Amino acid sequence: MMMHKKCAAIVLSAGKGRRMNRDKEDGIAKQYLLLCGKPVIYYSLKAFEDSFADEIVLVAGGSDIEYCREKIVNEYGFKKISTIAEGGAERYDSVYAGLKAVSSDTEYVFIHDGARPFLTKAILDRAYETVEKYQSAIASMPVKDTIKIAGSDGIVRDTPDRNSLYMVQTPQVFKYSLIMNAYEQLIRDKDVLKQEGTGITDDAMVMERYGNCPIKLFDASYENIKLTTPEDMLIAEALMGG
Repeated sequence: MMMHKKCAAIVLSAGKGRRMNRDKEDGIAKQYLLLCGKPVIYYSLKAFEDSFADEIVLVAGGSDIEYCREKIVNEYGFKKISTIAEGGAERYDSVYAGLKAVSSDTEYVFIHDGARPFLTKAILDRAYETVEKYQSAIASMPVKDTIKIAGSDGIVRDTPDRNSLYMVQTPQVFKYSLIMNAYEQLIRDKDVLKQEGTGITDDAMVMERYGNCPIKLFDASYENIKLTTPEDMLIAEALMGG
């Protein structure tokens, strides 16, 4: 049996999911929509609950914290969720809130989108093996389609080599001290980044800018989709056999 160093998971549940077109209808964010009878976020939490992870920090919007406590944590009996932290205005604010809530003796931290319900033991095992060797590791899969780069006018400018392109997923996994240090620098600089128009869309971008550590890709799964649109919910139901 593999011996693991102390690991924590940060599961992000603070997003509004505007592309799901549900918020204005019934106030239910995408990660709480029912997928085969359970909230979407249940599945990623369950994957970490059943894994080698020592603790889980769930990051939710301030108005959703009580809902998460009653309808997610208590309802499904999750024991590893140590904290429900309040998220912020941007994704990086929410991740930083999660990082601050993680136990200080954590060795590796897994950061995962709560809207990705197809997290598996195999993905988590590959993530751990990779981060232990490289200190920074992100889930990904090779792109299947040809990608075009276009200008604001919609005219094609370039066609990059498909063999070098990857779809980035979560979990993104890092040595805790490295990613915490990178995020502390990001938070100090976030006003400057906004002025520059620099968008931070994942944790790897934070490590790329501040971490001074190569980031290793590891294979996840084409099924490890993020539920963003109504069509994604239909795909997810099909994948689960619902």
